[in-house]
Amino acid sequence: MGCGVSKSSEKSGFNVIDVERKVDQPPKLASKQLGSPVMPTAEPVATCASDLRFRAGQFIQHHSGSFYKNYRTLKELGQGGFGHVYLAEHRTTKQQRAVKEIEKAKANKIPGGKTNFIREVEILGKLDHPNIVRLYELYEDNFRYYVVSELLTGGELFDYIVSSKHLSEPVAARVMQQVFSAVSFCHQNSIVHRDLKPENLMLETQVTAVENLNIKLIDFGTSCFYDAAQPMRQKLGTPYYIAPEVLGNGYSEKCDLWSCGVILYILLSGFPPFPGKTDEEIIRRVRLGKYTFAHAEFDSVSDQAKNFIKRLLVLDPAQRPSAQEALQDPWILTKLVVSDTSSEQVSSSLEKLTVFRAETKLKQAVLTFINSQVVSQTNSREMRETFKRLDQDGNGRLSKEELIAAYAQTMSEEEARSTVESIMQKVDVDGNGFIDYSEFIMATMNQHILLSKDNMETAFNIFDKDGSGSISVSEIRAVLGEESLAINAVWEQLVRDADTNGDGVIDLREFKQLLLSAFNQSTSG
Repeated sequence: MGCGVSKSSEKSGFNVIDVERKVDQPPKLASKQLGSPVMPTAEPVATCASDLRFRAGQFIQHHSGSFYKNYRTLKELGQGGFGHVYLAEHRTTKQQRAVKEIEKAKANKIPGGKTNFIREVEILGKLDHPNIVRLYELYEDNFRYYVVSELLTGGELFDYIVSSKHLSEPVAARVMQQVFSAVSFCHQNSIVHRDLKPENLMLETQVTAVENLNIKLIDFGTSCFYDAAQPMRQKLGTPYYIAPEVLGNGYSEKCDLWSCGVILYILLSGFPPFPGKTDEEIIRRVRLGKYTFAHAEFDSVSDQAKNFIKRLLVLDPAQRPSAQEALQDPWILTKLVVSDTSSEQVSSSLEKLTVFRAETKLKQAVLTFINSQVVSQTNSREMRETFKRLDQDGNGRLSKEELIAAYAQTMSEEEARSTVESIMQKVDVDGNGFIDYSEFIMATMNQHILLSKDNMETAFNIFDKDGSGSISVSEIRAVLGEESLAINAVWEQLVRDADTNGDGVIDLREFKQLLLSAFNQSTSG
């Protein structure tokens, strides 16, 4: 294949093996992850509209019923141990997405099979990041699960490595910076991936230039919420990439950093640091943690890169850097190739942030819904790179300090602070004190794309569940209230905020008027 590492031999629905079992057997996963705290509790019930919080992930819904009612499949993209992956098109939005179709009869043989799928949806709902796959929804009928996610057309990073033999340091640094950013974001949200490997890193699109390379972390089937004070104990992973402590009596999120070290070693050489003809032989080498830079490919690799690998592949997890610390490693900072984001693009995005208006909670919710569920993500490449340029620490979200620093380039610090405070009130729709990726895209996207006639009418039709031509209080609650709990008076207030003719419902004209006012426009249609 052109390099010394081979793909994991099992391609199951979870894309993982239990390292204490044979590679051709399905993993044994418990329905409750050891070392994992109870799932985060739901938000308290809101008694006024200002208490409501909305985020992109809350619109990932679990449907019981026919997948084909809302989607049609176009072609098969691949297959695995439990089912197939298809290119599918949403019948209403016309967006093309990837769907993993999984046979229940096979998947349910694994203890906690359904629980794992639901947990993956819950985890991805917490992860709003430019380098983490976006999940749209989960369907379940009598025979199959259907996991619907964004369509990634660039293929696996593994295949990119094979075709390239090994990567140059600038390309490898760009890949690893994105991996560390995604992993850091996971860890900030108390989520550990536990199966990081090139097969679980997808290229968003075909690579035409290094500065356009964007990867997405996928397959969270073995991920879990963790408690830093309580070690995890399930022995999950893939032999080449598994951390030695996972094979022992307990481990922390630092297991992901070991896997990152293995990935970096392979990116730069095309060979695994712990080779073996069998899984057992690989595992023995991993336990010892001994490796060399003897491959000829390392002759041209810098000492900085080798030192970084040594920091990651250290047996004592306490000695490894955190993902956030890894982002500041001298090798990353020196070798990283960044996209050529012009000052004009940055200025334009900052200006859009200042003029964005979403004063009412319903407006915030619907704009979040359209951005996360209706608009194609292919429209957001320039905004993604602008977001990354503003994200100085690379952790996948914009802090007040980072925004103040950006605005202070063209105004006084006092004016910058006042501007950012105003932006946070309008754009930070989930109220976490940061501008998350989807919030940034929502506020800075070209208004003619975000609020095109088709997008607004598509969103209206999704809210108008009974097809009556108007949206009622119960329909607003049905779409928005799955996670955002509130008393009925709050939902009634949301409708009144948009119901300009006072008939108790929101018609299409009122719906459009509500949305376009976010960009200081009006509509007569």
